[in-house]
Amino acid sequence: MSDHNHPDEPDSPADPIPVSRPVDLGRAALLPDVDRPRAWLLTLDGSPQSYVDLDEPEYVEFEYARRLAHVLDLAAAPGRPLDVLHLGGGALTLPRYVEATRPGSRQHVAELDAALVTLVTEHLPLPPGAPIDVEVGDARAVLAARPAASADAIMADVFGGALIPRHLTSIDFLADAARVLRPGGVYAANLADGGALVFLRGQTATARAAFAHVALIAEPEHLDGTRFANAVLVASDAPLPSDALAARAAADPYPAVVLTGRDLTAFAAGHPIVTDTTAIGSPAPPRGVFGIG
Repeated sequence: MSDHNHPDEPDSPADPIPVSRPVDLGRAALLPDVDRPRAWLLTLDGSPQSYVDLDEPEYVEFEYARRLAHVLDLAAAPGRPLDVLHLGGGALTLPRYVEATRPGSRQHVAELDAALVTLVTEHLPLPPGAPIDVEVGDARAVLAARPAASADAIMADVFGGALIPRHLTSIDFLADAARVLRPGGVYAANLADGGALVFLRGQTATARAAFAHVALIAEPEHLDGTRFANAVLVASDAPLPSDALAARAAADPYPAVVLTGRDLTAFAAGHPIVTDTTAIGSPAPPRGVFGIG
């Protein structure tokens, strides 16, 4: 009997195996990363949703998630625990990141898909004892139920497949986020758009109506309409660390810029504030974007 494995056999019984199953909002898959032994990609109906490295939760693969992580890094002194509300759970990438970088932070996660929560927590368990509560429910309903001035940060990363639900884009939604934040707290949202960026410009105008200070983190090729991509909107009632955010975003593998002040005013000029009545949600990405065939 040979000591070598057959070419069609896994190298060891512990080799990770892809998992795919129906969940409430589609078909989810957990795909192992061949380059990182305990890292996984979560997809929903073929669209990449989250990436998690269980051995190194402070490693953030997706560019938009790294930008959200920059916001969290700069939300308070390094290592200081935060109270964070996550709207959208996925594979719980950012809650794991916060637990790794700010141990003892209290985190509450809203995720609509109960079967997805079960899949993720079964195969990608959270750190034992981590104060991370996952609530199955609609993000806006969960936000509405949170006490005023109860969060240091709110991270919004909610997609129904590849689309942001319309009820999470209005001034009413953002006003509630402002209510839940403590003074000096920060709101950040992952947004997707392309072409003339009508959706992103409208979201910027709406955030400027709800918060005193707003910034937008995006790649230059996104802002000039060259391609459909993600951008991160950041808002607070207190001045934002725009220079520090810009330095971090510029140093990323896919460098981004930070729009503030007059540049942001010009970007949003002429675009009306989005209300519950006028909200239309985000546009569908072109075929082939975000892994969608």
